Amino acid sequence: MQATTIYALSSGHGTAGVAVLRVSGPETRHVIELLSPKRGIPLPRLADLRWFYHPVTGEPLDQGLLLWFPAPGSFTGEDVAEFQIHGGRAVIAAFLAALGECPGLRIAEEGEFTRRAYDSGRLDLTAVEGLADLIHAETEKQREVAIRQMGGGLTNLYEGWRQSLLTALAFTEADIDFADEEVPDDVYERVRPVITSLRDDMLMHLNDNRQGERLRDGLFVVILGVPNAGKSSLLNALSQRDVAIVSDIAGTTRDNLEVHLDIDGYAVTLVDTAGLRETSDVIEQEGVRRSLSRAANADIKLLLCDGRTWPAMDDVTKSLCDEKTIFVVNKIDLAKDDFISFNNKTEDGHKVCFISVVTGEGLDVFIDLLKAEVANLFEGREMPLITRHRHRQYVQEALNYIEAFISDSGKDIELAAEDLRMAARSLSRLMGLLDVEDILGKIFSEFCIGK
Repeated sequence: MQATTIYALSSGHGTAGVAVLRVSGPETRHVIELLSPKRGIPLPRLADLRWFYHPVTGEPLDQGLLLWFPAPGSFTGEDVAEFQIHGGRAVIAAFLAALGECPGLRIAEEGEFTRRAYDSGRLDLTAVEGLADLIHAETEKQREVAIRQMGGGLTNLYEGWRQSLLTALAFTEADIDFADEEVPDDVYERVRPVITSLRDDMLMHLNDNRQGERLRDGLFVVILGVPNAGKSSLLNALSQRDVAIVSDIAGTTRDNLEVHLDIDGYAVTLVDTAGLRETSDVIEQEGVRRSLSRAANADIKLLLCDGRTWPAMDDVTKSLCDEKTIFVVNKIDLAKDDFISFNNKTEDGHKVCFISVVTGEGLDVFIDLLKAEVANLFEGREMPLITRHRHRQYVQEALNYIEAFISDSGKDIELAAEDLRMAARSLSRLMGLLDVEDILGKIFSEFCIGK
């Protein structure tokens, strides 16, 4: 446990009905006695209504609730107190100033409460990351994934793999250490099926089309097309506000415009791009280059076409067609009536939706299609999702050692044991069980002060 006692405002800044201030560390009991000298220490984990006073002047600060969590039964594993007071700015400022007058206390740093929970073994590193993701979750799906990870979804998976490796390692090391004893001489063949099954599980976990990272960071849906196809109008319609300038003048959009949306619980960044055409304007050329760059990294491409010329397409538009493409045929209010006769797919199987951004016709059908395409990117996964590059890196590293173990059944038993040991070590580092000081600062910096 740390020698210092820390305090911070754990609820949000600004005026509110209730504010929560948290204290953690060996001086917590003394803090309660200083701020509430007339009542003493309350019963653990039961809210107690009382008055709080300045530790030096004795002036009343506020009336509120006090909760007492003695170690180790607290979030940090230390003695913790939570003061639930009125959320006015002056009340909070006075209370924080009073805590600053208590001996042995200091203001907490970013993520320090959670860091102490990690150091005391209350949370492992994947659960810490899940908690950080939960705090920053903006959509329902992000919340669902974060709550599973914080609750141990990844921890249970990785710890199960690690224990399987340690069990296999025990067999191989027994063969090394007790070679002259009655140890089975087919240790390698007995261990191999277990490790092979583990290899298959890891491959399945990694072969997820980066669903977890995409869910955590948000999908990129890029609107592409020739000038004046209605890209900016579609962006404004989907975001339900005037984000982009709409004009009949070709080349109005010179740079990428981004809007963050919540589509059925999924975080989506919708990107409006410069019109694709040959141009001598240097700035517009750069805009086209950026459009093509965003198209290359898009999760979904909305290729906007003019209903008056559909299905004719120029070569640049055709070159952008792939499995990520949805054709959105706009301006059907200006097109000839027989556009309805077209199927909802092109000859090569791409989805097509007919809309008019001006009249709103077809927009509901298009939005339903977009929702379905977004949801399809995350279907069919039963395993917990990899949400960070760090997880993928360590699982891949462990898999490499396992592949080395499986691939050479004739290798020396000491080398085979080392492969298993290094694979288990990679998973241990992933969970924060050893050797992770270099990444702790990065992870805990994602938390606000007071968490």
